[in-house]
Amino acid sequence: MALNWNEIRVRAAQFSENWKDAQYEKSETQSFYNDFFQVFGVQRKSVARYEELVTKLDNTRGYIDLFWPGVLLVEQKSGGQSLEKAVEQAGEYFDALVDAEKPRYQLVCDFQNFELLDRDSRSQWRFRLEDLKDNIELFGFFIGRQPRDFREQDQVSIRASELIGELYDELSQNGHQVSEISEFLVRLVFCLFADDTGIFEPRDIFHEFLEVRTNPDGSDTGLWLNYMYSTLNTPVDQRSSKTDEDINRFPYVDGKLFEGKLSVQVFDSAMRSKLLEICQFDWSEISPAVFGSLFQSVMDPEKRRAIGAHYTTEQNILKVIEPLFLDDLRAEFEKLRNLKRNRKFRLREFQKKLGQLTFFDPACGCGNFLVITYRELRKLEISVLKELIADDQLDAFAQSLSLIDVNQFYGIEIEEFPARIAQTALWMMDHIMNNELGSAFGTVYTRIPLRSVANLHIKDALEVDWNEVLPANQCSIVLGNPPFIGAKYQSSFQRNQIHRLANLTHKKGTLDYVTGWFIKAGEYVSGNSAIGFVATNSIAQGEQVGQLWPILFDRYNLQISFAHSTFPWSSEARGAAHVHVVIIGLTRQEHGRKVKRLLTYLSGSDTPNESLHSAVSPYLVPELEAFPYVTVQSSKYPINGFKSLKSGSKPIDDGNYIFRTKKERDAFLRIEPNAVKFIHPYVGAKDLINGTSRYILALQNASPDELANLPEVRKRINAVKEFRLSRNSVPTVNLAQTPREYHINVLPNAPFLVVPVTSSERRDYVPITWLNPPVIPNIDTRILEDANLADFALLTSKMHMTWLRFVGGRLKSDYRYSIGLVYNTFPRPSGNLAALDPFAQVVLDAREEFIETSLEKLYDPDFMPKSLYLAHQKLDKAVERLYRKRPFQSDQERIEHLFARYEQCVQPILVSRRQKKYRR
Repeated sequence: MALNWNEIRVRAAQFSENWKDAQYEKSETQSFYNDFFQVFGVQRKSVARYEELVTKLDNTRGYIDLFWPGVLLVEQKSGGQSLEKAVEQAGEYFDALVDAEKPRYQLVCDFQNFELLDRDSRSQWRFRLEDLKDNIELFGFFIGRQPRDFREQDQVSIRASELIGELYDELSQNGHQVSEISEFLVRLVFCLFADDTGIFEPRDIFHEFLEVRTNPDGSDTGLWLNYMYSTLNTPVDQRSSKTDEDINRFPYVDGKLFEGKLSVQVFDSAMRSKLLEICQFDWSEISPAVFGSLFQSVMDPEKRRAIGAHYTTEQNILKVIEPLFLDDLRAEFEKLRNLKRNRKFRLREFQKKLGQLTFFDPACGCGNFLVITYRELRKLEISVLKELIADDQLDAFAQSLSLIDVNQFYGIEIEEFPARIAQTALWMMDHIMNNELGSAFGTVYTRIPLRSVANLHIKDALEVDWNEVLPANQCSIVLGNPPFIGAKYQSSFQRNQIHRLANLTHKKGTLDYVTGWFIKAGEYVSGNSAIGFVATNSIAQGEQVGQLWPILFDRYNLQISFAHSTFPWSSEARGAAHVHVVIIGLTRQEHGRKVKRLLTYLSGSDTPNESLHSAVSPYLVPELEAFPYVTVQSSKYPINGFKSLKSGSKPIDDGNYIFRTKKERDAFLRIEPNAVKFIHPYVGAKDLINGTSRYILALQNASPDELANLPEVRKRINAVKEFRLSRNSVPTVNLAQTPREYHINVLPNAPFLVVPVTSSERRDYVPITWLNPPVIPNIDTRILEDANLADFALLTSKMHMTWLRFVGGRLKSDYRYSIGLVYNTFPRPSGNLAALDPFAQVVLDAREEFIETSLEKLYDPDFMPKSLYLAHQKLDKAVERLYRKRPFQSDQERIEHLFARYEQCVQPILVSRRQKKYRR
């Protein structure tokens, strides 16, 4: 009987162990390859010959070390010798062979190093002897299988999932319920995986069955598949004696995967062909870790966006689980393996501990986090077992090696289909890890039929009591990637959920949907359980900090145990969303580790820099010990004695008053020249930074006589009125009664200071400047009228930029300047602010040297003139001297000082808040 891949991997591992000391070509080559062929259950002498005499093209003669006509040519060297000469010799032998015997594959080897060449595809693979079991499928031609290029693995996986999606689309047109089609396909994917990984034996029997037994027109494909699903759900000893012989070869799977009858799915010839094409993929190479996300391609993209589904890479999942619990477990294992006393006892206790941990993902989707966690836990257990078990003790352990199983994993998912995918993906990973465990000990280790089931619940996680899924006192870890839905994109139902959980019934609130999971987790966890979630970076900046974190800190007594600061969350999947996220780990304040980990990213880097602190702030900076858990609350009025800052004009005119270019303005003036006095430069944030300008009609003060002579202007006034009347907003409709007025009217009559609302994170300074009438500022600018040089000095200083960077919100990763949160709360320095005037003037003078250059280029770090840079440095030092005499060495010192000043300023308010009893 042909060997399955699991058995072959076990044999490969044993082969590597047996030949790990081989070195000598002449004395060991033939025994080496006799054993190598036996790895695949093949008798070498039945297919291949040693020392094949060949006359080369230069008429010299040589001997091929091992020759399998039409298939394989091997050139062997002694250990440590260069394989370059072997490659050259193999090429010469290949050229000398007749075409009928030229082999497709070429192997050069020195016992410890393998180099395999596929001459047809020109693909090459290099690996060590100890890695043979991980590369054994490259030699699939030994058993009639062709190796594929693993460099194309990701593309193959994506293509396989796309074909499943295409099959889903075809089936959905036949009128079947979506839930039944989804269940049908989940079962199908498990069969495809089982066919290529040794669950079904021999390999490819599922593919062969579909190819041979189903009609080419597809008419009976659905019938046969349902028959197979039913048989897979029936123990072998309970099957009918009349069960089809080919189907009866398949094992009993159990695990409720094939439980329940499904309607027969209707196939045609094209759909059957597509199914057979799907079978041709090597499903053993499609990792369950990304299987769920790839399989999401069968869902409608709009539906996927609505439920907040996100593709999650393995690398990003590890960023959550490693600092959350895995690093600690690995460190504990390393400590135990080096013990001198009670070592094996302590290691066995540690393995028992691994088998008792529970993991709960309350937004599990397709199970990516649970699958990766399961894999890493099993890998750690294998390392433990290698320390515990000697080769001669293996038989006693063989059937109870692993204490970890999928029933330690819990999840909540709002839709049934992703949950079924998650369940299947966990079983797939379980089988892969069983293979890895078997390979590690040279045995076959399987868990078929499936006995354990992950505890996945189809519910709305924000509506259900999580204790109904897993009692809090039994939960070790809460983790996951909850939906990313901003406040303004939430449905009314979702918004009400967040308001209820956060107790925001008396105020509007701007919390993202993801915060619901943080609040529920805070209410749920007990003891030393830990939480680790991915979230949009908006929860660690801007208004949401003041709304969310007092709940977590004060109501639920949580603390941040580790955090990843903002980084882009992306994937290789087609159409995958690119968002900026943070990762935050939480524990109870009385149970968390004393040293907190903070991982920060430099611009463009995927690798974080780690630092250790006594506390971490919700702004994801080291926290002040004297003022723990400070959050900045948005204020309607300046608490620092500053003048009032306000937003620019907001027309709500559907563009009727705006001319986007000088060309548009001039064209209008040619037909309405008397309107020139009412057309003003119109400057927004981009205009300000880029040095461009638009234009806008300002008709607030136009007299009736003037308007009577402006027919084209009156047309625009009427268009604005009609547009406002067509809106659903009551205030906008009311505004139609005064169509010449903007919604927000800011028409300065003196020079004014302008701050752009958004600015690139690359800039050290937000480009702030003065503008003069008749310029009208746009809504995406902030305006300070009656500003002086000292105002400019403070707002453009590094101290203020640091406050903006940490406290302000972000648009993606760009800075977003808020009046209530940034300007009104910025802690004012002591001393005479007028002392800053000359330093501010030096900055302005430095700009004047480059009057034709835009602020965009002046403040680009790559182009900033040296004179401007030095002027800002002098200004920064002057501002900082007003805060304290000792210079600041970093932004960290600056923000700590500013937080301390802010805390002192609002201390009475914060004390009152912390004493308040929050209603649960």
